Amino acid sequence: MRARRKERPLTVHHLNQLLLVCSLVLLVAVAAVRISSRSGLPSLLLYLGIGVAIGQDGIGNVTFNNAELTQVIGYAALVVILAEGGLGTKWKEIKPALPAAAALSTLGVAISVGVTAAGAHYLVGLEWRQALIIGAVVSSTDAAAVFSVLRKVPLPSRVTGVLEAESGFNDAPVVILVVAFSTAGPVDDWYLLIGKIALELAIGAAIGLAVGWLGAYGLRHVALPASGLYPIAVMAIAVAAYAAGAMAHGSGFLAVYLAAVVLGNAKLPHWPATRGFAEGLGWLAQIGMFVLLGLLVTPHDLLDDTWPAIIIGLVLTMVARPLEVALSLLPFRMPWQEKALLSWAGLRGAVPIILATIPMVGGVEDSQRIFNIVFVLVVVYTLIQGPTLPWLARKLRLGDSSEAADLGVESAPLERLRGHLLSVDIPKGSRMHGVEVGELRLPQGAAVTLVVRDGESFVPLPATVLRRGDELLVVATDPVRDAAEKRLRAVGHGGKLAGWLGTTGEKH
Repeated sequence: MRARRKERPLTVHHLNQLLLVCSLVLLVAVAAVRISSRSGLPSLLLYLGIGVAIGQDGIGNVTFNNAELTQVIGYAALVVILAEGGLGTKWKEIKPALPAAAALSTLGVAISVGVTAAGAHYLVGLEWRQALIIGAVVSSTDAAAVFSVLRKVPLPSRVTGVLEAESGFNDAPVVILVVAFSTAGPVDDWYLLIGKIALELAIGAAIGLAVGWLGAYGLRHVALPASGLYPIAVMAIAVAAYAAGAMAHGSGFLAVYLAAVVLGNAKLPHWPATRGFAEGLGWLAQIGMFVLLGLLVTPHDLLDDTWPAIIIGLVLTMVARPLEVALSLLPFRMPWQEKALLSWAGLRGAVPIILATIPMVGGVEDSQRIFNIVFVLVVVYTLIQGPTLPWLARKLRLGDSSEAADLGVESAPLERLRGHLLSVDIPKGSRMHGVEVGELRLPQGAAVTLVVRDGESFVPLPATVLRRGDELLVVATDPVRDAAEKRLRAVGHGGKLAGWLGTTGEKH
């Protein structure tokens, strides 16, 4: 009788090798960020390339075909990415854009799914179920991909607000549609799907707003023993919103995004540190997710699905997306230039590739082909749209350089002294440059106690002129803390005449 081979246990040596490989991959991915910032390409393409390079047909020849594990990790990464995006969303910018974003995320998604599915069925020959799945999968936009190529082109706040809010909102209905189309048996009637989507969105929104408000209230009234705990607590609250929303049979993705938006606009202590921590986690989630998705792809299997992907992508970008924008935004008064940019700015990124694993896990017929088509479509059209977005924004004269840069204000509570220490960074473009300390006109109970300039610190006089790049330490008593920050932001946007010029200084 043949002896059974004994499995080798995992040793510290194996762990060291794994850590070395992971560290090298992360270092290469971080370097890829620099390349993408110079080339204008979204970094997702470079991360996918790393995964493809070390996977099948690549230099690493690593075989990985676990779609279920990829979906689980992808969902977890998407929660972190949505949380990071929500924390960085400025309420003042997206508030006027909410109706337009809601229209794009509901009616617009329905139009995009229908037109794209029709193209996939009649032009490529896919069965209706597969065509509807692809139509739903590629109807989700990715703001991270858009802003990674638009960071050098300042757009009007209405355009950025619509893009941010749309990308945060449209994930939820798209996920519901993909799951419904991927379920065995007949697809629910359209009115049942609409009712299900509306119910799940309502539950997710209610839970997200409630968790975000309660979390912000707790963090502002309970002093944690270490500043490093605040970023962890904020991310934990956002992830808890997703879990609560999903367990209540609502949209967990909408819940985590809305909770993060509430937290990100709640004037929490140590906010810049929290924002930096969230950005780091967001980058880590994107790197890990895209590398894993690259591993899941078998490059030689993509050749047969390249032309179908290009054809479906043409229908999506040249017909479905412009029609979606035109019809959804019909009730809103937006210049044609903004609508044109919104039509071309519908970049697809992480979400469609992750959602393409749902039919694979569900055992849908031709699910591997669906994944391959979505993968090729995302890569090809990101290569086309990404580099041309800044050019199009300039041609449409949508660059807005008149808006002053916002101040970076970090608040550290001084519980025993019943006060707050505000750390204020004066960025390039702030109108606080050239203002004297005495001209800040801070409320009584607040004062600039220290200025850090070029690595040296000094106690300012009322006649000290502030410069871009300075860091100010402002001490404020508890009753005037909000008024002091409001005044600082007002001067940052309106200069020494803020107030008379109508600059309010509301945080956004």
